[in-house]
Amino acid sequence: MSEETPTAPAASSASASDERRAKRIAKHIRAFAAAHGGSADGVVEYVGRISTRIVLVGADGAWGDQVAPTPAVATRAAELSGITLHDAFDGDLALKVRTSPYEWQRMAGLQLGGTQPHTPAA
Repeated sequence: MSEETPTAPAASSASASDERRAKRIAKHIRAFAAAHGGSADGVVEYVGRISTRIVLVGADGAWGDQVAPTPAVATRAAELSGITLHDAFDGDLALKVRTSPYEWQRMAGLQLGGTQPHTPAA
């Protein structure tokens, strides 16, 4: 008599689902790379219990991201997309990023003329 583990089909189903997600995310990563110089670099960053971010830097310096449910799915998507995957967002990778005035204004806020905070009427 053969005994099957009840979790085996669920694990197989989960891995098939993860592979589909990774392929879908990889498609978006390839589209980003194609739109920004034909290649991209990436870093898998842990965001929280329910998501992981793949930070992307295109050959032209544009940056973006894709969100995956787990670090394993994010890493698999990066592998499938063919981007250069880095261990960390270090200084060399940061030097490739080109930011627009919009990002500088958003990052600096009031220091560079961002919007004034709302002060309630007394």
